[in-house]
Amino acid sequence: MSPSTKQDPSGAAKDAAPPLPEPLRVPVADSHTHLDMQDGTVEEALAKAASVGVTTVVQVGCDIAGSRWAAETAAAHPGVWAAVALHPNEAPRIVHGDPDGWSRQGARQPGGAAGLDAALAEIDALAALDQVRAVGETGLDYFRTGPEGVAAQQLSFRRHIDIAKRHGKALVIHDREAHEDVLRVLDEEGAPDTVVFHCYSGDAEMAKVCADKGYYLSFAGNVTFKNAQPLRDALAVTPAELVLVETDAPFLTPAPYRGRPNAPYLVPVTLRAMAAVKGMPEDDLAAAVGANTARAFGYPLG
Repeated sequence: MSPSTKQDPSGAAKDAAPPLPEPLRVPVADSHTHLDMQDGTVEEALAKAASVGVTTVVQVGCDIAGSRWAAETAAAHPGVWAAVALHPNEAPRIVHGDPDGWSRQGARQPGGAAGLDAALAEIDALAALDQVRAVGETGLDYFRTGPEGVAAQQLSFRRHIDIAKRHGKALVIHDREAHEDVLRVLDEEGAPDTVVFHCYSGDAEMAKVCADKGYYLSFAGNVTFKNAQPLRDALAVTPAELVLVETDAPFLTPAPYRGRPNAPYLVPVTLRAMAAVKGMPEDDLAAAVGANTARAFGYPLG
């Protein structure tokens, strides 16, 4: 280790993979991960996850290339299901261009409405595949996209809602600093039968609204962060039958490994913290989460 290598308080390098947690006794699913953004092979990631009781993962696409990859990976690996979509931040890049190449695809010229239509048509086609069990992550993100991108985001979100309903697939929502508009658009368009709020970011009051509508709330590693009491309050009031767990890996690594690479094998760390918040035995929450995820994404449990 070079003198310049950053370390976390435990003395481990910041880029070092956290250790394997104690395996869960009841298997669960990672309801939202990005294997294409993680180090190592898919096979290695799945084996590592299975060794601690994470036997199913939902691989989520954020753009055309990522959605194709998600569908191909789900077709090739038992225990992997796919979600396909244009991320809320991707829609404005397609319409207005991406001169900085921030989205890993290099600089792009503006494609306008026709470009968005073409991209959505491909998402529509992918959503028809059997191994694709959800349309997402779609929604609204007012944190990274400025006012000029709101119209493209909202149009894309509405079109994704339609795609999910026509194909009978779950809708996976990315909602960042846009709670009121996300709920409003869902009401205006008519929500699909199954809605999942990925990496839930609202408060307890919003959680009650979502629960009344039957929406699933998926909690990620940030529920373990010291400053995340509002998330824990939301989890506490969410009915157990509507709770999912996810990594959003490689992002949002749970404490005490925050800042190090996340991966599906770390789900047990988050689930145990969630069980403490819910006041439930770990096995009971794992059983509920496993059943909920299978029900939400329409795959057989066990």
